[in-house]
Amino acid sequence: MILFWFRRDLRETDNAGLFHALSDANTVLPVFVFDENIINKLPKNDARVGFIHSHISKLNCSFQANGSGMLVKKGNPLECISKWCRDYNINAVYTNEDYEPYARLRDEEIQQKLTEMGVIFKKFKDQVLFAPHEVLKKDGTPYKVYTPFSRVWIAKMEEMGIPNYPSETLLHKLYKTTFGKIPSLEELGFSTGKHNIPTANDSKVMMDAYDATRNFPSMDSTSKLGVYLRFSAVSIRKVIQRALTSTHPTFLKELVWREFFMQILWHYPHTTHSSFKPQYDRIAWRNNEKDFKKWREGNTGYPLVDAGMRELKQTGFMHNRVRMLVGSFLCKHLLIDWRWGETYFAEKLLDYEQASNVGNWQWVAGCGVDAAPYFRVFNPTEQVKKFDKDHKYIQKWVPEYQSLSYPNQMVDHKMARERCLETYKAGLAT
Repeated sequence: MILFWFRRDLRETDNAGLFHALSDANTVLPVFVFDENIINKLPKNDARVGFIHSHISKLNCSFQANGSGMLVKKGNPLECISKWCRDYNINAVYTNEDYEPYARLRDEEIQQKLTEMGVIFKKFKDQVLFAPHEVLKKDGTPYKVYTPFSRVWIAKMEEMGIPNYPSETLLHKLYKTTFGKIPSLEELGFSTGKHNIPTANDSKVMMDAYDATRNFPSMDSTSKLGVYLRFSAVSIRKVIQRALTSTHPTFLKELVWREFFMQILWHYPHTTHSSFKPQYDRIAWRNNEKDFKKWREGNTGYPLVDAGMRELKQTGFMHNRVRMLVGSFLCKHLLIDWRWGETYFAEKLLDYEQASNVGNWQWVAGCGVDAAPYFRVFNPTEQVKKFDKDHKYIQKWVPEYQSLSYPNQMVDHKMARERCLETYKAGLAT
């Protein structure tokens, strides 16, 4: 019997690993582990845990309709998987690949343990169209610049096509049993999250308009797919297929950016804690705690920055254009280490995904793979003129911005820009 381990693939349709498990065995045991190494570090009202639990519950209901069910436990994956292998006389464990540094180390340990037990461990590509080692330069080294990476990615996609894994047609081969109810959120030590998960929009209408509307936060015209792609509650292959029908390629390019950052993190795992360009770790950050608090609370005196930070705090989401601005403001205007911002976003964003979060924070700090020079400093006032000229987004999140109660600008833009350039230049010269 094969054990199929659900992880970042919370769906029964077009699931590569599940399809292969059901194709290769007459009986498949579906399991999920709430990894205590991860969730014990999260706030007890983290809506992302609720999102996972909701999708596991849906899978369990679907499997029960096929006379099966999902075996779910909170614990250490190494202990849970090895115990289930013994208890159910498992001869192979199938799962889908995860490319984050922690997941890779975890899988190496499990691979070693299962080999000792005589159990086969197989992983399949599912959350990306191309794994990090599949889009490389001709000399076998990874791409460090997005544009040539995207050209090769698109060419390979057009040549290969987009596969489909109809796992939903084979659910009758799931292990026949009744496991009972899965643990409730409360039994896992969590409560219902304070934020609502936004509804995803992957329609052709949204994708067609994406290039024209994506930079204007008041229009609420982005896909909200982030959290669904983070946990693969939707199939990336299906989303790419839909993007290919769009009249404009911009949305597809965003999906390619996602895989670009994933392969950067896979090839350069040190970027979770160090700059891609090591010389940038010599920057003399100010790291003022009071300034950091004003930024977190949305009280900087710059309305578009404050609107974004308040949206994040109140909803767990922030518009993409505004994410760039608030990140630049933290690193360039306040000279606060990008790692502080990356950590804060990791805690607050419902759609937090490590590779994109690290990649984008290093992008705004100028220390990542981006080829643009470090002296790009967004002007918060000019950004308002370009992307929220009618102040609709600002009015929604900072209604007091024109009143006497609104704080003065915590730092002068011209002074902050000059200070930033001097600090970066000094750090890079040492």
